[in-house]
Amino acid sequence: MRVAIVGATGNVGTSLLDSLAREPSVESVLGIARRLPRSEFPKTEWRKADIRSDDLVPLFRGADAVVHLAWAIQPSRDDAALRATNLTGSARVLRAVAEAHVPTLVYASSVGTYSPGPKDRFVDESWPAEGIATSFYSRHKAEVERMLDRFEAENKAVRVVRMRPALIFKRTAASGIRRLFVGPFLPSPLLRRALVPFVPSHPSLRFQGIHSEDVGEAFRLALVRPVQGAFNLAADPVLDGPELARLADARVVHVSRRLLRRAVEMSWRLHLQPSPPGWVDLGFGVPLMACDRARETLGWSPRHTAAEALQELVAGFRDRAGKETPPLAPDSGGPLRSQEIASGLGERER
Repeated sequence: MRVAIVGATGNVGTSLLDSLAREPSVESVLGIARRLPRSEFPKTEWRKADIRSDDLVPLFRGADAVVHLAWAIQPSRDDAALRATNLTGSARVLRAVAEAHVPTLVYASSVGTYSPGPKDRFVDESWPAEGIATSFYSRHKAEVERMLDRFEAENKAVRVVRMRPALIFKRTAASGIRRLFVGPFLPSPLLRRALVPFVPSHPSLRFQGIHSEDVGEAFRLALVRPVQGAFNLAADPVLDGPELARLADARVVHVSRRLLRRAVEMSWRLHLQPSPPGWVDLGFGVPLMACDRARETLGWSPRHTAAEALQELVAGFRDRAGKETPPLAPDSGGPLRSQEIASGLGERER
């Protein structure tokens, strides 16, 4: 099997490359990225390409499967730039898959594609996937799923798989995740357990997590098994205020949704951090996912708990951990994170 991976240098992409390196049926992997990595991966050759503008058909031709992972979370203040990658770029990937006659497409969707849902029970893949209106990330994920609906109707010979993971953590993604969501102004020493006095909590702020390696393994299974459709991916336990406080050995402080959203909005508007308040709405809005279909149809189960994955990420924050690919490298923010600051924390693409 020959696999082409679009956006192969990021959090999920590097985990998938590791999984495919151990898969006997995969002979070769073409890693496609806007910026090429310094790291080498078994079976993998690299091509530089931008899904917003470059011709993808020659890269896909002859592939047995395409995995679409490319996605923009920053610059969060530039809607046109985000749409160019997430929507226009995804549409170009789908067209190229059809033109190159690739038989399998695996797309990295998200829990963020779901409409608002319950926090006291788990929903399956049939839950409405219309997104959270105030989150650009959620709106874009839902819109690409609608593109996939049309693509499947027009390309019935293509096997399409939609993976819908929860929040994805691993140690070597810490530097990349920090740049995308936290920014340069939080001192790493403050992330030590002894210095975390409290954790904000709200009954509706409950979410799920998963280790990136477990996501990579689920994608591998989706490539090598004759499955299609959507798959929820998450690990136990559900992450909420009491669980986070237990992990941090801190006390719980109950906060209002309005106050939490306002604090995030003000810090974003003041360019103190790069995450707009829609991420708070996403955390409060998306449902808890049941993963029975992934377990029964894919034969998948996570090897890490959500708590273990999150603890690994936080330790990575403290240690400035990363991987030698452009999205994950510890030094890609520049000396003293100067490049992050120069980007306006979400104003322009780095």
